[in-house]
Amino acid sequence: MKIQKIILPIIIVLAVTAFFSIFIVKEINQAIVLQFGDPKRIILKPGLNFKIPFIQNVVFLDKRILNLDAPPEEVIASDQKRLIVDAFARFQIVDPLKFYISVGNERVARSRLSTIINSRIRSVLGTQRLQTLLSADRTNQMALIQDGVNNEAEKFGIKIVDVRIKRADLPPANSEAIYRRMQTEREREAKEFRAKGAEMAITITSTADKEVTVILANAQKQSEIMKGEGDGQRNKIFADAFGKDPEFFAFYRNMQAYENALIGGETSLILSPDSEFFKFFGNIKGKQAQ
Repeated sequence: MKIQKIILPIIIVLAVTAFFSIFIVKEINQAIVLQFGDPKRIILKPGLNFKIPFIQNVVFLDKRILNLDAPPEEVIASDQKRLIVDAFARFQIVDPLKFYISVGNERVARSRLSTIINSRIRSVLGTQRLQTLLSADRTNQMALIQDGVNNEAEKFGIKIVDVRIKRADLPPANSEAIYRRMQTEREREAKEFRAKGAEMAITITSTADKEVTVILANAQKQSEIMKGEGDGQRNKIFADAFGKDPEFFAFYRNMQAYENALIGGETSLILSPDSEFFKFFGNIKGKQAQ
């Protein structure tokens, strides 16, 4: 019993010591072993490792490529136009010891990098005109920004993989002014288009009316010509027929006179029986009697 009482605490102490002595470095991590705050060992490979319990402790750092969203920054272009730039970066901790000594942890590193990125953005974009900054091709400017940020980040044991501008907008006041100016310009253009459309409509209508008038005049002219030709043919036929029988011509003319005098049904004629108006009736009767 006495031996068991002695061995049991020893086993417990050894178990606790082993528990606090063993640590595992994962695939995504790298580790720094500290002794009273001083770095003693850098572990870059994953696996099982040991440390002195209660004397040494371990700081784990991410060795993956990390994302950083820098806060929006107002930039003044070379033509004194203001622009709100929203950028992001991708970085990686490549020197754990330098990183730990210079910034200590990831939170401080992100804050320092954000300051460096915005400072570099102001420095590079401030030499460009607003039109250049708003264009799609910003390759040269982004290369200059990344090189500058990377030079500063190396001091912290960090490698900048990429720096990009997510968004580049005008300040709200400028955007509203530009929007109003664009709206006024579009309204002016719309009025011009409507005026030109109305002018074209009048021109087309006038041309159509003119063409209708010309077509009707030509049709009327052609109609008169054809009517004249028809009357001429009719008169020629009548002349040929009347030349062969003058008495029939006289008779036909009187029949036309009778028709014109009695047209409408409301005309009354009072004539004597021996009137010239009826002479053909008597002649016709007489000829028939012969």
